[in-house]
Amino acid sequence: MTGGGRGGSAGIGALCVLAASVLWGTTGTAATFAPEVGPLAIGAVAMGLGGLLQALFAAPRIARHRTDLRERRGTVLLGAVSVAVYPLAFYSSMHLAGVAVGTVVSIGTAPLASALIERVVDGRRLTRRWTVAASLGLLGTVLLCVAEAAHAADTAAPSGGGGSASVSTTLLGVGLGLVAAATYALYSWAAHRLITRRIPSRAAMGAVFGLGGLLLLPVLLVTGAPLVGSWSNAAVGTYMALVPMFTGYVLFGWGLAHVPASTATTLSLLEPAVAAVLAVLVVGERLPATGWSGVALVIACLAVLTTPTGGGLRRGRRLAARRTGDAVRGGTAHRTAGADGGR
Repeated sequence: MTGGGRGGSAGIGALCVLAASVLWGTTGTAATFAPEVGPLAIGAVAMGLGGLLQALFAAPRIARHRTDLRERRGTVLLGAVSVAVYPLAFYSSMHLAGVAVGTVVSIGTAPLASALIERVVDGRRLTRRWTVAASLGLLGTVLLCVAEAAHAADTAAPSGGGGSASVSTTLLGVGLGLVAAATYALYSWAAHRLITRRIPSRAAMGAVFGLGGLLLLPVLLVTGAPLVGSWSNAAVGTYMALVPMFTGYVLFGWGLAHVPASTATTLSLLEPAVAAVLAVLVVGERLPATGWSGVALVIACLAVLTTPTGGGLRRGRRLAARRTGDAVRGGTAHRTAGADGGR
């Protein structure tokens, strides 16, 4: 494939990941509309049913590539276990530390975990562009986290007491967010590895998420009773499974077919920015100026990653000019041949 083709393919992959990130950014806000449903049940219904839907959607391709998947069952199992652990840690983190902080820690540190995995396992070198983008994104997520923590402290101050319990709860939420980040990076890496081993993204994602969904079913059976307790709870569960998880991860799988896992997890830093804005607009949380600065840095991070480089643009122009020249020469030769034949 030519350099220009790679650039276009990577652009499509980036757009798919960004679209998935926007959908994922709605999950924390959606969960607030079902306060009676615990974080474990929310995570289990979202990723569990969403994963099973992905497997059903991909069933023909999974069957067609079952031999390849069986040969790489270790990677599939690693991804599936990570898929099962991720939502339980992620939603528990948001429940304990707040929507913005839980999302920021879980998603904000995932690119670092993903880059470490790729460096150690695949020997992949990090580009200067990725390093700059990840630094901007990480700084942005830190500012978001600091802003949200300061707001939580100001809110808790008038009530007095319970400060240490609040801090310990937040720290536990941050710890679970780090677990979520590690498992997010692991299943992204596993899916990307399967895709680069000539397994279509639909089959790879369907196998990994379908098996992960099966692992989450016992958790859903134990904790999911409140989901059928009211129409609003059922609507939230249905939305989570169908839109952010099923549709979002189909888009994410398409993205992983065109960009490395470290790039995909960095692009998904858009999720905490979306989550923070929705928390302000819908949930009613307040985001100080520091937090908005963090959102701006995350957007800058995405701009660095997705804007074509000068070299890429020049290669694309050269490729287009070469194709145009070939077409002109081909047309001239065809006309000359026609004229000779006429003579």
